[in-house]
Order: sequence, then structure tokens, then C-alpha cells
Amino acid sequence: SLAGFGNLMQDVLWCFSQVKGTIDIGVTEADIISTVEFNHTGELLATGDKGGRVVIFQREQESKHQPHRRGEYNVYSTFQSHEPEFDYLKSLEIEEKINKIRWLPQQNAAYFLLSTNDKTVKLWKVSERDKRPEGYNLKDEDGRLRDPSMITMLRVPVLRPMDLMVEATPRRVFANAHTYHINSISVNSDYETYMSADDLRINLWNFEITNQSFNIVDIKPANMEELTEVITAAEFHPHHCNTFVYSSSKGTIRLCDMRTAALCDRHAKFFEEPEDPSNRSFFSEIISSISDVKFSHSGRYIMTRDYLTVKVWDLNMENRPIETYQVHDYLRSKLCSLYENDCIFDKFECVWNGSDSVIMTGSYNNFFRMFDRNTKRDVTLEASRENSKPRAILKPRKVCVGGKRRKDEISVDSLDFSKKILHTAWHPSENIIAVAATNNLYIFQDKVN
Repeated sequence: SLAGFGNLMQDVLWCFSQVKGTIDIGVTEADIISTVEFNHTGELLATGDKGGRVVIFQREQESKHQPHRRGEYNVYSTFQSHEPEFDYLKSLEIEEKINKIRWLPQQNAAYFLLSTNDKTVKLWKVSERDKRPEGYNLKDEDGRLRDPSMITMLRVPVLRPMDLMVEATPRRVFANAHTYHINSISVNSDYETYMSADDLRINLWNFEITNQSFNIVDIKPANMEELTEVITAAEFHPHHCNTFVYSSSKGTIRLCDMRTAALCDRHAKFFEEPEDPSNRSFFSEIISSISDVKFSHSGRYIMTRDYLTVKVWDLNMENRPIETYQVHDYLRSKLCSLYENDCIFDKFECVWNGSDSVIMTGSYNNFFRMFDRNTKRDVTLEASRENSKPRAILKPRKVCVGGKRRKDEISVDSLDFSKKILHTAWHPSENIIAVAATNNLYIFQDKVN
């Protein structure tokens, strides 16, 4: 469903041209998708929404009759992960909105995932059941206890086939550890621990212990009036269990090593790009705030997203990024109106493809951007119902900044800022992407020859 740029970029594998599906989650505020995440194999795709629900899609097996047609994603399980709560001590409502979902690697037939709202992280087990036990000795078939005096023989329970049922059960609830809103969770490569980050603190949890966590970062000043920055995102290194990074609202990234000290307030590396004084403006601090940080799959690079750009940093070079990509530079002249309608505070995410060669991030007007790191080519594509027919080709979109507008261009003044793609996900090994556009989930795959 990413289209027409096949001819333009034939040497690039990410010529998306086939829509796998458009899934309309709903129409109310509660149905707005707030996170999207593939599992480690890419066979499952989970979405969370503002209503506290988690919807899991499963990739169907390839058809024997159509071996060239790849499997579709269909609803596998839906469950209510979080409910609205009220903090009576602080007189604050706690939203049920799912902020993040993270999958754990599959160890057996069941699947496990972490989901979090502003305050509470939950570990969910998703399993299948296609058999039910029958022939209990102490209970009848309806589950009622039998009179022991009436039991005259010993029965051996047997398993009977039943319709497949997918069950989601909460296995752990990690609560009461965050004063501020949780913005990130990240599973460690040791698969025994994970971290959760809020505006001022990062906590380390053991999956088996729910009543306590270990505070590994605390940037809260003694006097809150001296607060100058907050934590915006955090992630563990994909291979080294002792290393993690977190980004800040000042546009900086800190890499920490848990071997150095128990409390990682002193970073091992500090990544920051010096500001160009000629570009200094009233909005400089706001647009430099980093909304997302992601390690590459190789662990060599870090990708960050601020309001206007995506940057790629080499772990061995702290003074400047090695790559900078302009996402929607044409909005520079619109910052004043974007500030007035609060869009300037939107938090866009960014993702790598499986080989770290292409990066993707969202924009306005249901546009999303892709950048090829090898060829330095980029493309703007649109997720909309008009081009979401199966096997339709996505045509590159162009935004006209000024002067004469060509037929295939859209004027920057006619962009719809209420339509925004904040959340995206890329299949870990194939060119399949999931794009959340408000309450619609679009799934695209590359062109099948």
C-alpha cells in the first residue's frame, strides 16, 4: 500500500504496494488508538486505545490455494486492560488510556505482554484453549459440588474438544510506584526485569516482584521551582542488560550503565546537538523536546524524534547526530498557529525496519514519512480510506509550500492537523507496517510480484 515509488526506488526493498487491511476500531474518543506494537515474530500485532482496551491481531497462515498471497491480520483477542480510577488522596482522575504495550519473547504456547496506563503496569497472559475437562469426581458437569455420600465410584476426568477460545488473564499488577505519568516501559534483554519511566523517575522491576521496584534514575530537584527538564522516553539496549538510554524535554539523550552505580543519576554518555543561534526562536525549546527514542536492532545506533526531525546517533559520537531527516520542515512557518492549537506538543513516535536501513515516522494529514538511510531517499505516504482497497498502490504525496501548486501536490495551508499519525510499528523481519490514524489501524505490506 505504499505505492508508486517502486519505479523511483527499485533498488529499495520497501516498495509498499499492497494494503493488508484497514481496521476501524470505532468512532468515539475512547476508540482512539494510543499505541501499536508487533510481537517478536511479527505474527501478532497489539493495539491499545484511550478506552483502556487491548486488541490483538493475528496473522493468518498462508493459503495453500494462493501461496503467493501473504496472510491477513485478523482479530485474535480483545480485552479490557485498564479501568478508570480515582486517586482520593490527590483528587485526581487516572485515565484508563493505554500508554504503551511491550511484548515478551514467547517461551511456550502462551503469549505475554506488558501494558501500562499513567500509573499501573500489568502483565497479561494470552493463551488458547480448545479442550475442556469433563468427569470430575467431586463436581457435576455444571460445576456444583456433589454430595460425597452419593459418590460410589472413582472417575478419571477426560479432555473433550471444544471451540477454540482465547483467554487473556492478568498475571501481575505493578502499581503504586509512580507519582507522575508513565511515558515508557521497556523489557530488558535478560527477560527478568523491565523498567518504567515517568516525567522525573525511572524504576526497575523484577517480573516476579510486584510490591517493590528499584529507583534507578531520579531527576526531581529538591525545589520543584528549579525544575528545568523532564524525562520523555526511555529504552533498554537490545543486547546489553546493563545499558539504557532516556531522552529529555531539552533535546538531550543520556546513556546510563547500571554497573557503575545503583542510582544512575550520573550518565555514562551525553548526546546533544549544539543549537544554531541563527535558528533560535520562541519555539526552539518546545520543538527540540524529544518525543521518542529507539535503539537500532543492532544496538549500535539511537534514533530520536523531535517535533520537526528524526535524528540518528552513533553511540560512539556524542557531540552531534550522524544523520538528520526533516519530517515536515514546511511547518516551520506555521509554528505560531500550531502552538495556539496545541499541536506543537504532539508526541510522534519513530521506528526502524528489521535491518535498520529504513526509518519511519508520522506527520499530519494522515501522512507518514519513510527515509532510506542507504540511498538518502525519502517518501511521504498517506493512510486514508480512499487508497485502502486491497492491493491498491500508495502514491507518494508532496506538500507545496508556496508559489504554483502542481496537480498532485497539496498546499501546506490545506493540511488537516486533526488527522495525525503518532503511532507506527514495523514488522521485525518483513516489510509490513502498521499505522494508527486516530481510530483506524492501517496495515500495509510491500509489493508482491
